Amino acid sequence: MTGVVDAVRSAVWNAAERRPRAPIRLAAALVVIVVALVAGGVAAGVLGLPVPLSTVLPMLAVAGATLLAARYVDIRTVADLGLRREPGWLADLGAGLALGVALQTVVAGVGLAAGWFRVADTLVGTAAGFGSVLLVFLVVGFYEELVSRGLLLVNVAEGLRFAGERVAVGGALAVSAAVFGLLHAANPGASLASTVGITLAGAFLGVGFVLTGRLSFPVGVHVSWNAAQGLLYGFPVSGLGIDAAVVDLESTGPALVTGGSFGPEAGLLGVGAIVLGIAATVAWVRYREGDGRGIGVGLDPRIGSPTLRWRTERNREEGSK
Repeated sequence: MTGVVDAVRSAVWNAAERRPRAPIRLAAALVVIVVALVAGGVAAGVLGLPVPLSTVLPMLAVAGATLLAARYVDIRTVADLGLRREPGWLADLGAGLALGVALQTVVAGVGLAAGWFRVADTLVGTAAGFGSVLLVFLVVGFYEELVSRGLLLVNVAEGLRFAGERVAVGGALAVSAAVFGLLHAANPGASLASTVGITLAGAFLGVGFVLTGRLSFPVGVHVSWNAAQGLLYGFPVSGLGIDAAVVDLESTGPALVTGGSFGPEAGLLGVGAIVLGIAATVAWVRYREGDGRGIGVGLDPRIGSPTLRWRTERNREEGSK
């Protein structure tokens, strides 16, 4: 009987790390996140918050719940989630912001040159409208990366460590990208093509994370990709129409190419931009890590090897003696 109890305990509890196993941690985090999402939505309704506050409050609640789950279930430091203030994080953020705009500009430029888009209007919407949408994009870029990459990808990578670093991180990258795609599958205008495109976008964002160990690069790309897509060029953003744009481009080409009512990710233009973005991400990391010498890059070893709070606290105590 003792052997059975020990086996069950070992299946759910990692004694060496003093915390539950990865599947248990993820299940618990999911419960906390869903409760926070519902509570945030109810609170926004009860308080009668206007848009965009009513939109961002549930998102902020999810971000807060993720940090709580990471601290008290995962027993993590915030650095384990990729929130690392270390040399290079600000440069990564800036590069990510620039890359998102550049890629959407490529989509718009190629589409216009080929006759797949036309300029329907310019300077659409009000300053307040621009500010509201930008706020939403800022929060979306942070909380979705925190959950999808910082929490999910890292936990899956740790759960697969027995298979070796490359398999563990590669599998985690695939899982987080697939979940990212499925989470957008119910958006307006969603289709198999859009789900595949968003999944590829999740892989693109994940590459920046697993190569740097920081969320700053994928957060930058995520924010500026959405902002340029909607606010700069007037494309739908994951099926959602935007009522403010600098240049409002209307799709006149086939949906297979443009993505139609869902936006570029559902079309070949978006997929091409994602592939280009992955290549640009690798090139950036090679340049930055090599101090401009263009040396090779590898997976950041911290992705599948948590610091854990109790270890940090123990090291701090030992260092103070």
